[in-house]
Amino acid sequence: MAVGRAETDQPARLTLPERPAPAPRRRPRPVDALVVAGYLALAVLLTSGQWRRPERLFHQAGDQILFEWMLARAARAVTGGENPFHSAALNAPDGVNLMANTSVLGLGVPLTPVTVAFGSQAAFLVAVTISLAGTATAWYALLARRLVRSRAAAAVGGLFCGFAPGMVAQAGAHLHMAAQFLVPVILALVFRPATDRVRRDGVLLGLAVAYQVFLGEEVLVFLALAAGALAGAYALADRSAARRLAPVVARRLGIGALVAGVLLAYPLWFQFAGPGHYRGMPFHTEGYRLDLVSFVASARQTVAGDARRAGLLSPNPTEQNSFFGPFLPLLALLVVVRLWRRPLVRALAACGLLFAALSLGASVVVDRDDTGLPGPYRLLAGVPLLDLVVPARFALVCVPVLGVLLALALDRVRRGAVRTWAPWAGAVAAALLPLAPTPIRTVPAPPVPAVVSGGGWQAYVPEGRTLVPVPPVTGAAVSPAMFWSARTALAFDAPGGYFIGPRSADDPAARWGAPDRPTSLLLRRAAETGQVPPVGDAERRQAVADLRHWRAAALVQSDSSPADPVRATVDALVGTGRDVPGGHLWDVRALAG
Repeated sequence: MAVGRAETDQPARLTLPERPAPAPRRRPRPVDALVVAGYLALAVLLTSGQWRRPERLFHQAGDQILFEWMLARAARAVTGGENPFHSAALNAPDGVNLMANTSVLGLGVPLTPVTVAFGSQAAFLVAVTISLAGTATAWYALLARRLVRSRAAAAVGGLFCGFAPGMVAQAGAHLHMAAQFLVPVILALVFRPATDRVRRDGVLLGLAVAYQVFLGEEVLVFLALAAGALAGAYALADRSAARRLAPVVARRLGIGALVAGVLLAYPLWFQFAGPGHYRGMPFHTEGYRLDLVSFVASARQTVAGDARRAGLLSPNPTEQNSFFGPFLPLLALLVVVRLWRRPLVRALAACGLLFAALSLGASVVVDRDDTGLPGPYRLLAGVPLLDLVVPARFALVCVPVLGVLLALALDRVRRGAVRTWAPWAGAVAAALLPLAPTPIRTVPAPPVPAVVSGGGWQAYVPEGRTLVPVPPVTGAAVSPAMFWSARTALAFDAPGGYFIGPRSADDPAARWGAPDRPTSLLLRRAAETGQVPPVGDAERRQAVADLRHWRAAALVQSDSSPADPVRATVDALVGTGRDVPGGHLWDVRALAG
């Protein structure tokens, strides 16, 4: 997408003439600082629900807990010199393969000072802010330097690329999807219009690709597919330019692949073959697809959002990746028609349509009705690695496509190329204002018992033993173990957790969390039914075996009454516990041996 900026009304080209005249360097201007400050202010506003009320979490609480823990773990790896790709602080005794999960080391490592000084919640909010504002800034810089003359046009394009409904929806839960600030950088290096400094560009490309792996591999997969689709569409639109640029791009890609391959060889081996690796996904990715009507609907986190309607048209609140409203798709169509003679516009249109179609999944759903019509995603469903991708996220590629088209259109208006500038400016405002994002919704955070946050647990848990939250969470659910661990800077080891791992040591098929133990299932049943299950000698012997498997020293439950069925079940299994600040504790050192 990063192509040569058209200085006239001539079509944009992927490369410059064979002997280009030196172009004046675009120096930073005061307006650039104002634009970036505006992006930062908007990102802070969107996260204000937690800045003002730290006792809350974003609405997808389980995902925030996951990423808080990952940021805390990255800080521990830096300060303690530990393996950044594996941790035994969770899922005791087996640990977790962090490279095979969304460890976001590319955010966690540089944010270590924030995590150490202010805690995992502050680090998470800073990461969300950086992801949104950084993505907008990177696209603004690319647009201003390569594609448009007008800083205002670039600012609007960058604003949409960083704060579109899908980006805001992902930012509240999925840091690995929201951190897209390297996407414009990688595109700029691949499609740099000059033909010199190929080796330098290739090395920088390899470094950027390697870093993107530690931000989010899924984004890199989408980027590779989108860049390929865009290059192919552009080659069809401007064959002569493609022939001139192809050898240069191929050399850059080759050098970049070599550099990235050397840097990523061990991390990728660890991910796919190291301890705790798995195969496949623990859920059916094909079930996460978009409704065709969602492309003209409004997301919940917008000023025109309809929570109920948006909920019916999306797999979940985090995957509202399309939701461009009723006017923006129409405006994009008008822009494409008006600027059709530009090869870049035709390539963008083809790329956007392709990825919008892929997001519909294997069969097309229209207003919650499965039509049975096959979607192009069927062609990718069995391809290795691509079969792990959530189809709904293909629509995120449409975000920069629309952002670039908006910038190109506004640039034409700004330069007077379109005489009816007022209607065009009004159309852009009418399309974008209903999509203005609102602060990310929050929900109450589960309490961290004072005995945990204050360190009182240390009197009961010697080195090499674990603290077990009650009830233990082993699958895809809000995990007290992860939350308490993150908020205490991974002060203790715990079993279970919210992650993806193998079903067993002999079965690498993916599952959520650790394999269930009989005692965790028993306590879960008590929590779900509100009744104390029958407990006999067999259950007590099994509880002792499970405690020994977890290397447990203490069980801790948040504030509860003696009538609580889970507390009563634990009492029946291991004996009566004791009240401690903020919770109830069972000392099981003697039982677990």
